[in-house]
Amino acid sequence: MAVSRGGTQRDGGPSEPGSAGPVNAGGEQRARGRGDGLREYVRGIRVSVGDGERGPFLVITGLLVIWIVFQSLDDKFLSPRNLSNLSVDIVGTGLVAVGIVFVLLIREIDLSVGSVSGLAGAAFAVLNVNHGVPEWLAVIVAVAAGTAVGAFHGAFFAWLGVPAFVVTLAGLLIWNGLTLYLLGASGTINIDEEGLVASLTSRHFGDDLAAYAVAALGTAGYFLAARRRQSRYRAAGMPYRPAGDIWLRTGLLAVVAFAAAHTLNRFQGLPLALLIFLVVLVVSDYLLRRTRHGRRVYALGGGVEAARRAGIGVERVRVAMFMVSGTLAAVGGLFVASGLTSASPTTARAAGSGMLLINAIAAAVIGGTSLFGGRGSPWSVLLGVVVIQSIASGMALLGVQDAVQFMITGGVLLAAVAADALSRRAQARHGRP
Repeated sequence: MAVSRGGTQRDGGPSEPGSAGPVNAGGEQRARGRGDGLREYVRGIRVSVGDGERGPFLVITGLLVIWIVFQSLDDKFLSPRNLSNLSVDIVGTGLVAVGIVFVLLIREIDLSVGSVSGLAGAAFAVLNVNHGVPEWLAVIVAVAAGTAVGAFHGAFFAWLGVPAFVVTLAGLLIWNGLTLYLLGASGTINIDEEGLVASLTSRHFGDDLAAYAVAALGTAGYFLAARRRQSRYRAAGMPYRPAGDIWLRTGLLAVVAFAAAHTLNRFQGLPLALLIFLVVLVVSDYLLRRTRHGRRVYALGGGVEAARRAGIGVERVRVAMFMVSGTLAAVGGLFVASGLTSASPTTARAAGSGMLLINAIAAAVIGGTSLFGGRGSPWSVLLGVVVIQSIASGMALLGVQDAVQFMITGGVLLAAVAADALSRRAQARHGRP
């Protein structure tokens, strides 16, 4: 199993647990057998940036700049209350963005996710509020509707050969129209503020131990996974990360995780929405990087014909990816409806709105998932969506009007796509795929 310096393993799997992108092979070879983790880590960042590779370092730097600017303009920005609200606000868009990552990895795009999220919210509200269906059953039906829509799009694309852009663009119009039809003349249905769906974004674990336990579990999980990978690579005679590098990364993760836990505990504790989002990220990352099906996804993103000749069922993988996208779009739509305690596609923040689609795509691309396929991971969404929501939160605190917010968000998305294109060009100059 060879590793390409361009970012993905040649068999399709990424390389480092919990990272926003794969590990540079050359960096692992240089680090092998050395104990100075900090020096090698910094050197790896410098080489990656110089070679045109994208990674979390640049995104984190940009996020810190955003936080410093908004904090200097309004000292409430980094308050525990605002950061706690931020951790909840990222979930709806983040879940939709995770689904988009699955589709981007196979070099396609799903433009319907915003409409599918709105359809799920409307279906839930109509069933529960208008027809008295129990909330748990209405939730199942709403999510199943998203899965069915994804299968519908995937079948048209994979089996009939209709371009995914056209199929999902048509879906954007169809499902948005169906949402408006279901909601009726009022265009808005309020949901029970004390119900199951509303509690998704309003519930917090007030015990301080809950947040610290999640931080400790995440840090320990990363460390054990990294050591296990190191052992397997050493036994196979492959380049591996030295112990010092693993300890350094684990220490940095622990600092961030426990600082976040402390901040959340200063307000209302660990939000249920954030916990669910983290679980989805872990499960999605495992499915993509630790299963045979996930390796097929990365292989397909590397090249359709090569994947087909390797015996991969290209059509089945494509349909499955659109089903995942539709499912997560529906789940994200329920979280957005939960935050608004209503189903409505008419506001900029609502599920079904164009901004949800734009923000979800921007979150995936900013985090490091390539529009050209084969590179990225669900964890990249976490950084990307925090950047997007930080901008929205900061501008809301400053009272910036929606028109300016749209322009800034569009500019950030354009910059991320341009960076992706430049990264590909730089890698091509260095003779890497």
